[in-house]
Amino acid sequence: MIPHERSLVEKMKDKPFALLGVNSDKDKDYFHAEAADMGVTWRSFWCGDKGTSGPIPSKWNVRGWPTLYVIDHEGVIRHKWVGSPGNEVLDEAIATLVEQAEKDAKK
Repeated sequence: MIPHERSLVEKMKDKPFALLGVNSDKDKDYFHAEAADMGVTWRSFWCGDKGTSGPIPSKWNVRGWPTLYVIDHEGVIRHKWVGSPGNEVLDEAIATLVEQAEKDAKK
């Protein structure tokens, strides 16, 4: 998913959009090296040495990887997918919420 995520970050750079990642690699050095090699420019949190059993996936009830949450500008979870929903579905969900955020910002 990282290539598509990179394109989203670029496409949405002037929009009310933020991409946050969570990485479950147990080795922190490997996590940082992989992120650099794959061109991850957005904030990506490390789950810690417990990996998929770490505090972030535990608190967010993550049961499979990837799990995607799309959260609106008011902090409400609007979509959750376990596994990729596909680029078109994801892009449409994001575009709809970004459009709403832009409208609300003009009020």
